[in-house]
Amino acid sequence: MEQIKHSHVQVKGLKLHVAEIGSGPKVVLLLHGFPEIWYTWRHQMLALADAGYRAIAFDSRGYGESEQPQNPEKSTFLDLVDDIISLIDTLGINRVFLVGTDFGALPAYLVTLFHPERVRGIVTLGIPFMLPGPDTVQSHLLPEGFYVSRWQVPGRAEADFGRLDIKTVVKNIYILFSKSEIPTAAPDQEIMDLVEPSTSLPPWFSEEDLAVYASLYEKSGFSFPLQMPYRSMNKDCGVTDPKITAPALLIMGEKDYVLKIPGIEDYIRSGQVKHFVPDLDITFLEEGSHFSAEQLPNQVNKLIIGFLNKHSA
Repeated sequence: MEQIKHSHVQVKGLKLHVAEIGSGPKVVLLLHGFPEIWYTWRHQMLALADAGYRAIAFDSRGYGESEQPQNPEKSTFLDLVDDIISLIDTLGINRVFLVGTDFGALPAYLVTLFHPERVRGIVTLGIPFMLPGPDTVQSHLLPEGFYVSRWQVPGRAEADFGRLDIKTVVKNIYILFSKSEIPTAAPDQEIMDLVEPSTSLPPWFSEEDLAVYASLYEKSGFSFPLQMPYRSMNKDCGVTDPKITAPALLIMGEKDYVLKIPGIEDYIRSGQVKHFVPDLDITFLEEGSHFSAEQLPNQVNKLIIGFLNKHSA
């Protein structure tokens, strides 16, 4: 990990914390989700550099060591698109491969839609093609206690999380999101109540890993991460007939709870997703959870690097 270099880059009036390793013209930009951070990509960054790629991961605006935006309640996914383009412009990079996990998949697809000339290919993990808008998640088909619905209510998650220290909140979310069932609370529960204090971390996520995450969320807090993605995902992005022309790879875990969200599994397995992403390969990892990049790094690295090599000519 000591080979990874860290810097702060001025982007759209904000300083973003950027981690990178490797060199050369083949650049991979890695986009994290929640409750993730640049460190989510630690396994991939080292493997990508060894394979001859320049790997760059950054803390999204309002996360970790990146600065908080003013008027965070006004932020949308289009701000993340602008951040990505401004970042690669500032770093003097013309074209990149984009790799996004969890909500990091949405700005990856938006950049590919709005700036196709800047994208060589796109890989997403845990989330198929979708765009921000009123129908992004069919929350009305799920119980009131669905975690996304709960976290979209201003103040509710803040009160729930505020009962615990930051390290415990991150631990609980990692435990919940590693399961194959959708985190859903009963009417008399909050989301944090779904995890017994004695529950162990997933075996692939160490106490040292947790400490890194906690230290970064202690810097940023949870206010902006709750705004982005949860309270921003219903804001329409203005795209009416999306079509991704870049080559794409979707990696899903068979045990990812996202497959239980109404409509998602059929959307992927039936091939409907290819209406929007015609040049799409789909791979399911038999034991994969929502955090496949951290859980099964060797398998994921092989898939990503194979895809990059295929489309690097």
